[in-house]
Amino acid sequence: MKKAVIYWSATGNTEAMAKAIAEAANAELYTVADFSGNVEDYDALAFGCPAMGAEVLEEGEFEPFFTAVEGKLAGKKLALFGSYGWGDGEWMREWESRCRAQGIALVNDAGLIANEMPDDDALAQCRELGKALAE
Repeated sequence: MKKAVIYWSATGNTEAMAKAIAEAANAELYTVADFSGNVEDYDALAFGCPAMGAEVLEEGEFEPFFTAVEGKLAGKKLALFGSYGWGDGEWMREWESRCRAQGIALVNDAGLIANEMPDDDALAQCRELGKALAE
């Protein structure tokens, strides 16, 4: 099974989550800017983006990337994750709903969020998400 973790991170919080997920899933790891592949070539994908502004996906790189690929994700194992520093996770709930509207089933039925820098518990949850992605 071919797996990838693709993320955007400004402060390193979402990057730390991405690394833990990729290691546990034995997946290729890319920043959005560095990914030049085709998502159709992967069986399982994890996408990571922190909450930005008024709890939205990062609009300069990540949002345009995800918009371009979301129509190609149905039928794949998909996980969502990201960090936040304020709010209550609204950006993740909206992202989950967006995926479900496209017919995309999520691993564990929900995205994984961590407040600020992921602590040991959050990193353990990342590793569990990576294992579920790889199953």
